[in-house]
Amino acid sequence: MREILFVVGEPSGDLHAAKVAQALKAAQPARVLTGVGGEKMRAAGVTLLEHSERLAAIGFTEVLRHIPRHWRLLNTLKARLSGGNVGLVILMDYPGFNMRVAEAAHAAGVPVLYYITPQVWAWGADRLPKLARWVSKAAVILPFEEALLREHGVNATFVGHPLLDRASELPEQADARRTLGLRDDAPVLAVFPGSRGSEMARHLVPFMQTAQELQRRDPTLQVIVSAAPGITIDTAVCPFPVIRGASFTVLRAATAGLLKSGTTTLEAAVAGLPHIIAYRTSAISYAIARRVVKIPNIGLVNVVAGRQVSREFVQNAIVPHDMANALIPLLTPGNAQRDEAVQGLADVRALLGTPGASERAAAFALELVQ
Repeated sequence: MREILFVVGEPSGDLHAAKVAQALKAAQPARVLTGVGGEKMRAAGVTLLEHSERLAAIGFTEVLRHIPRHWRLLNTLKARLSGGNVGLVILMDYPGFNMRVAEAAHAAGVPVLYYITPQVWAWGADRLPKLARWVSKAAVILPFEEALLREHGVNATFVGHPLLDRASELPEQADARRTLGLRDDAPVLAVFPGSRGSEMARHLVPFMQTAQELQRRDPTLQVIVSAAPGITIDTAVCPFPVIRGASFTVLRAATAGLLKSGTTTLEAAVAGLPHIIAYRTSAISYAIARRVVKIPNIGLVNVVAGRQVSREFVQNAIVPHDMANALIPLLTPGNAQRDEAVQGLADVRALLGTPGASERAAAFALELVQ
């Protein structure tokens, strides 16, 4: 029985890959699972060849310092693929590296399942012919991706978004606030500056200034900050409680959110939390992105909705006074803007499909590995 090789280049994919691994182990306990990933994958029975935390990078320029490590890892994976013991490769996002893995697997005659595919609808459309050539099956998690990829010859199926699997575990607001030690009779702002050190460096100061501006306007406002495990936060900059590893509890406890762009915005949609989106990267990365990104919005909730459900503040638009003004209506129960945002997020949640994405992806994997 040949092994299944996972390649997950970022910590954010660790949970979703672990769910697939759990489903595979339940179906075939003797199947050997190896790969690149994180601690949740290890706990699910995957033998790690490299830890994803050592690979994580963001932006067009920031990734350059990781090139030597990526090159060595790619050569290691190529040797493993050519050894004849790998029956399937499962790739998750991380296209700059994983497309090279897909090419190597195709050359070695190993089928490829790409679960959570590159965002070719935003940029990188030149990858579509390569996806069609090298990928045996694409399990996509956004509703419009299936038709787009199929139009370009990719064998794609929409499996739903894996975040929906956690929806049944969401606490009620009162329970979430009790867990976090928050009052139930005052508004709560949830702040998500980012899951990487580079995001924290660019977002923490203006995000904290925004929260402090809101507290000056309403001294009863409670502020909580969500951070990934292992991310250091300067307490001189952040005077608020920091919650680690409980993003959905934070989202459910809050009245409104100030979120960096990314999957967190879809988590907020699942949790039903109205929010604004802010994102800043390096000047060079932003200049390049302006040339290659083909969509009007960067927030995933807005991309899925096809309209701006959550207001966006990008690069120089990150001005604490302006962001505070945008958050005030969302922190006010009964406000028309808040009600409209909540309905928009419900629309996004409905578009994300039904729970069970990881199990459906695992079923495709078992078909391919046979």
